This record gives sequence, structure tokens and C-alpha cells, in this order.
Amino acid sequence: MLDLILRGGRVIDPRNGIDGVMDVGFADGKVAKVAARIADSAKQTRDVSGSIVAPGLIDLHTHVYWGGTSISVDATELARQSGTTTLVDAGSAGPANFAGFRKHVIEPSPVRILAYLNISFPGIFAYSKTVMVGECSDIRLLDPAECVRVIDQNRDLIVGVKARVGKIAGGASGAMPLDLALEAAAETDLPVMAHLDNPPPSRREVLSRLRPGDILTHCFKPFPNAPIRADGEIWDEVVAARERGVIFDIGHGMMSFGFKVARGMLAKGFVPDVISSDVHMFNINGPVFNLLATMSKFLCLGVDLPTLVHTVTAAPAAALRRNDLGHLSVGGIGDATVFAVEDGDFEYRDCLDEPLRGRHRLALRGMVTGGHWWTD
Repeated sequence: MLDLILRGGRVIDPRNGIDGVMDVGFADGKVAKVAARIADSAKQTRDVSGSIVAPGLIDLHTHVYWGGTSISVDATELARQSGTTTLVDAGSAGPANFAGFRKHVIEPSPVRILAYLNISFPGIFAYSKTVMVGECSDIRLLDPAECVRVIDQNRDLIVGVKARVGKIAGGASGAMPLDLALEAAAETDLPVMAHLDNPPPSRREVLSRLRPGDILTHCFKPFPNAPIRADGEIWDEVVAARERGVIFDIGHGMMSFGFKVARGMLAKGFVPDVISSDVHMFNINGPVFNLLATMSKFLCLGVDLPTLVHTVTAAPAAALRRNDLGHLSVGGIGDATVFAVEDGDFEYRDCLDEPLRGRHRLALRGMVTGGHWWTD
């Protein structure tokens, strides 16, 4: 007997090339069957006809060290709103406080939390409307050896090294925090996620340093350091970085995503590799809200649904080097997200408060974690 059957939904599983109306069965915490019709009995059967059934959504850029850093939100509440079964914290914690993040937030969480470790010893320690101190602005806080030590102690959870560079996050430190993050990443054989806000450093300085498999987050940020020129052409260094395997992640955030840039990049055929929210305390009530809301914006910008699902399942799983995530293969982890496409007249906002009128939004219908319908 199966534990759960999701019956009659449109299953979109890009990694396995599946897009059709099917049943999905779960048993013992894993995917047990995917078929046009599952005849087995089950402890619970849910009719999800009219909805999309996707592998459990992965948000590659969040801040969920709630209570430990001022920037962070509650992971359980965020998952409940967005249907994300894997949340990846993007450097809220550094070597000094990762142990607390692990014990007090990650281990008790009902949803999976992975993390990029901040190159800065205290992580993002001063982020509020009245107090803003970039954690990479003082190079005395940057110690690759400490990062390597903590990574080696937490290989099961730490997926890479995070460096926030730019005038806001790094002050006058330029590209040095990124160079030190790359050193720690090379020593531990992990990727780097690079945040770039306002120059210095420049877009070219950052992209020239990134290796295949490293991630540029905030990849559709508005001027300055935007990926596209005023004449509508993509900067050469952006094209070159993608060609050599740098991963481009949206990381919407409070100041890092603009509709004008997105339209220009999409018109050139430059679809982001990964769509993530960069949700934190100061954008969870708008303009970001959560991953489904960010996906909705791209749906209204013309990205088709299978591509959209790929950017939040198989693609981030590959960036994380987690082959067990992001798909509904039989025997795989029993995580799934169920959502619907609602039609209507909806308004979205970017980080510049520019409006976008759209005819669609994605609405959560439920989620499966560890093979069981999440009733929380």
C-alpha cells in the first residue's frame, strides 16, 4: 500500500522529460510510482486535477536564520506560503555563528534548509532600515581558513561560499572578499555565490573571476552593474561568463531585479538559469513575497511553464550538486509542490516599484515532504 497518491495533476518534471496528466505515488518517504493511472490503494489520495505537480521547489537564495540575523525570516512560514521544500540560505551565517544556525533553525525545521557560508566571520550581522553595515566592508572579518574549518565540520549542509561585494556590502574592499571566497571554495571544492550591488567592483571584475559552476546572483539587476547595455545589447563579459559555465541566478531581493532589464534579457534569449527570491525581512511583504510570486512575474513576462519549473527544480539542484533533489524519479526523495495557474488581472512590482500588469499568477495548492502531504 502506498502512503499517498496525487491523482490527475499535470506533472512537470523537466529532468525526466515528463509533462502530462499523471498520478504520482509515494511510499516510505520516496517517489514510488509515476504513471497515467496508479491502481494501487493508498492511505491517502488527493485529487489534484487542474493543478501542476512539480518536484519540490528549491529556492536557491533566501535568508532564513530567523532570530540569529536581523535580515532573516521564518523558514516554516515561508515554506507554507511558497511551497518550497528546499530553502537555501545565502550567507546569513558566517563561520562564527553557523553552529547556532544549524542547531536552532536547520535541524528543527520541517523543510530542508541548506546554506552558503558567508566569507565574513559574523555573516550578515547588521541589516536593518536604520543600521546597515556591510559584512565585507572590514577585511579583518574575512578569513578563508575559518570558512574552510566550518565547511569541513558541516559538509552535509554547506553547499558553497557566499561573498557580497559592491559599495553597499563591501564598502571600499572592492573584489577582495570575492577573491578570498574563491580561495576558500577552491580548498573545499565548492562553488561560490557572488552578490554584486553597486560599483566598485564592476560587473566585469566580478564575472572575470567566476569559474564554471560558480553563481552570479542578482543577475537581472538594474543599472548600475546591469547585465545589458542602454542600447539593448548584452555586455560581452556576461555572454562570455555564461559560455564558460557561470550560473545566472535571479535573486530578486529588495534592490536587485528590474522588469526593464528582464524584458531586454529575455528578448535576447537570455533566460536565467535559476529563479530565486532572495526573500528576507524587508521584502517578504513586497515586492518579493516568495518564490511563487517571483515565478509569477516571469510567467507574465513570457517564460513558459516547463522552463519556469526547470529553473526552480532541476537547475538549482544541479547548481547545488544535489542529484537527489529536483526530480520525481522513482526511488527519489518524496518531495513535490502542487500549484495552480490562476487567470485574472494582477499587478506586480519590481525593485524600482515599476508595475507589471499580468493575466496569470501561481497559487499554492499544497506540498509533499518526505512522501507525506504537509498539513501544517
